[in-house]
Amino acid sequence: MERRNSSAKSPAKRRGAGKAPKRAKKTDIATTALGAEPEKRSRKKDAPSRGEAAQRDLNVHVKTAKKRDYASTIWLKRQLNDPYVRKAKAEGWRSRAAFKLLEMDEKHRLLKPGAKIADLGCAPGGWLQVAVKAVGKTGKVAGIDYLHVPPVPGADILEMDFLDEGAPEKLKELLGGPADVVLSDMAAPTTGHRSTDHLRIVALAEAALDYAEDVLAPGGAFVCKVFAGGAEGDILTRLKQNFESVKHVKPKASRSGSAEKYVVATGFRGRA
Repeated sequence: MERRNSSAKSPAKRRGAGKAPKRAKKTDIATTALGAEPEKRSRKKDAPSRGEAAQRDLNVHVKTAKKRDYASTIWLKRQLNDPYVRKAKAEGWRSRAAFKLLEMDEKHRLLKPGAKIADLGCAPGGWLQVAVKAVGKTGKVAGIDYLHVPPVPGADILEMDFLDEGAPEKLKELLGGPADVVLSDMAAPTTGHRSTDHLRIVALAEAALDYAEDVLAPGGAFVCKVFAGGAEGDILTRLKQNFESVKHVKPKASRSGSAEKYVVATGFRGRA
C-alpha cells in the first residue's frame, strides 16, 4: 500500500512542473494554484535577535522623525548627543538640570543637612532629588509646578501654578516654617520673540524673589534662573540690598549656546 501511493504520479508531475510537494499546507494553496513551486518551510522562523529588533526600532524612529518639524528634530538630536542627558539617565537623575544644581551647591555650599528647601518650578523633579539627598531625613523639601511631577521620595509636591493666587501661601504651609534656600528654575513657555520671552522670564524671577524675601530665614540663600537681556537690573538691585553676596553663574551643564544663567544670592539680611 505504501509503495503504491509513493509511485503514483501527481497532476503537477504530469504537467512537468517538477516534483510535487508531499502534502501542501493550507498556506501554500494560493501559490500552488498558480502552478508555482510551493514555498519550502523546513522549520519555524526564529525570533529576531536583539540586534535585529534594535535595528527595526531604529528604522521606525527614523521614519517617524521625518514627520517632526525642524525644531523638534533638532531638539531630539541634541538630547541624544548630550553627555549630561546620558549621565543623568545612568545615575538616576530625572533631568540633566540636576547637574546644574549639583555644581552650584558644590561651589557655594547651598544645601545643608536639616535645611528647609523650596523648589519653584520643580518639574520634572531633578532639583528635588538633589535637595532631598543633600538635606537628609532631618530636612524638608517642598516643590511646586503646574505640570504633574511623579512623586519624589522625601519631597512634598504641590501641583499648582506658582503665579496663581494663594499658591505661594500654600507652598509656605507645605514647607512648615522659614526656608533656608529658595530655588527657582522656572521658565515661561517661549513665544519665539526674544524680548518678549526675556520679559516673561524676568517676571517669573521677580515673583520668585518676592517669595524668597517673604519666607527666607536670616542667612538664607536664593538661586534663580535668568537670561541675559538687560531687563533684570531691578532684580539685581534688590538682591544686592537684601543679600550679602550676589553672583552670576553659568553651570557647565548649561548649554553653551543658551543665554541661560543663574543668580546665586547668599546671606539673606531681610527685606530692606
